[in-house]
Amino acid sequence: MALERDTIVRTAIRLLDEVGLEKLTLRRLATELGVQAPALYWHFKNKQELLDEMAEAISVQEPLRPLAEGESWEEWLAEWCRGQRRAFKSHRDTARLAAGTHPGTATLQTVETILESLLRAGFTRTDGMWGLGTLASFLGGFVLEEQSDQERGTSDPALFEEALESLAPYPNVRAVMAETKGPQTDASFEHGLALILSGMRARLEAQPDGW
Repeated sequence: MALERDTIVRTAIRLLDEVGLEKLTLRRLATELGVQAPALYWHFKNKQELLDEMAEAISVQEPLRPLAEGESWEEWLAEWCRGQRRAFKSHRDTARLAAGTHPGTATLQTVETILESLLRAGFTRTDGMWGLGTLASFLGGFVLEEQSDQERGTSDPALFEEALESLAPYPNVRAVMAETKGPQTDASFEHGLALILSGMRARLEAQPDGW
């Protein structure tokens, strides 16, 4: 049976989950597919192109739905960000993968849809793009820390308690860590998301009439 492009991408994502980004090589992927490595170059000109398509496939697991008439743009964007976080967390090393890849057609269409919706809400194109970029940077950084904690095992409750004890010389840091259960939680994600959205709202409301 002929090797298909989407089969290569799905297999590569499965290997990503098994071995991580650093150990995901074209030779390893070819072995998994039962072919020689040069066969992959019939479908992808280089490894970067494959990584780009892997990131694209993961990011569209929870596609963006259109903004409904009269719907809050803030809640709509927040829902999309939550979905992207779920998609990124569903596979290993996705934050690192996404940070080093180029946007494909599906990603660019998502950006276009968001910008068009923000324009209808009253944003300028630049403010809309900068707001979206800030959300994307927050999302990527947050998931990167979550996945790094998972790799290091520091999300384990016993290790968290040990970490709290090591913060004894820093009572304020220790107190807030004990209260919030760490910097990467659902609550802290929602807090950061709300901060960015409120900043975008303030920017929108500060625009002069007829902008």
